[in-house]
Amino acid sequence: MTTPPIRVVIVDDHPMVAEGIQSILESYEDVAVIATCGTGQEIIDRVEDLGPDVILLDLNMPGLGGLSTAELLLERRPGTRILILSMHDSPEYISSALSHGAAGYVLKDVPTDEIKRAIDAVMAGQRYLCTGAQGSLAPFDAPDREQLTNREQTILLQLAQGKSNREVAETLDISVRTVETHRKNIQRKLGISSTAGLTRYALEHGVLQGTGVRL
Repeated sequence: MTTPPIRVVIVDDHPMVAEGIQSILESYEDVAVIATCGTGQEIIDRVEDLGPDVILLDLNMPGLGGLSTAELLLERRPGTRILILSMHDSPEYISSALSHGAAGYVLKDVPTDEIKRAIDAVMAGQRYLCTGAQGSLAPFDAPDREQLTNREQTILLQLAQGKSNREVAETLDISVRTVETHRKNIQRKLGISSTAGLTRYALEHGVLQGTGVRL
């Protein structure tokens, strides 16, 4: 009995990049690229129908950024492995991606066979960081304060982009009251009382990196 190929979706707003990665992966018999998407919203809308095993996700995309996309994808299809493909090698980018549920992080300039190794690793339940993505320091694991949950990190990201409680609620498909509760918990944990303070914290800790927001 043959093992079915690994079902992969590539999400990148640059068609040439997506086509190049697809060409590389299609040279492996145990990988099937089942779709390419140009935006985060497109893969969120299609993920349940496509049923991918692994999503190769760019961080910097127009509209919904890579971090928010990863969070929403894992809510809709928790078993999916998300592998970030990015040009950014800073610890802030890497740790933000991992804290939002990514199973691995690979730089776009790695040797072609490393993308396949990364896919195999995350399919085996391992976390994969390429050679150039070492030394990541999580921005949310400071020992002197209570950690934010994944949901609180996502809401902080939304608030730091200037969204109102109602806009955050609509984006994440939750109630305004739930957003308000999370916001209070975030402010309590971080010791910050204002929206400006939350935005400043997000900028200083790399929370907004990889979202498509220009700093």
